[in-house]
Amino acid sequence: QLQASGGGLVQAGGSLRLSCAASGRTFGSVAMGWFRQAPGKEREFVASIRGNAGATYYADSAKGRFAISRDNAKNTVYLQMNSLKPEDTAVYYCAAGQVFLPARARDYDYWGQGTLVTVSS
Repeated sequence: QLQASGGGLVQAGGSLRLSCAASGRTFGSVAMGWFRQAPGKEREFVASIRGNAGATYYADSAKGRFAISRDNAKNTVYLQMNSLKPEDTAVYYCAAGQVFLPARARDYDYWGQGTLVTVSS
């Protein structure tokens, strides 16, 4: 029900925009978020956006460089990533749910399959 796309290989300092398209139901009223998992590391929170009112939340590592947005008409959430660093290399997952704590993965009910972002130095 969640399809992430937009990953790829980019040089350090470059930009990518990830998209997550939802299908099967509308997600306009629920929070949507991005998490990532680097090789050998645990999944970590990146950013989240509330439904309707659209309040946003970011991990410290993403603040000032990443921007999350959503287009409820398209049932899609985006993650604009700028000034990418090699340490941003990971599989990025989108998620949706009626979350209480935006950074807590277990609050999300729906998960996409992930898209790989590789940042070369």
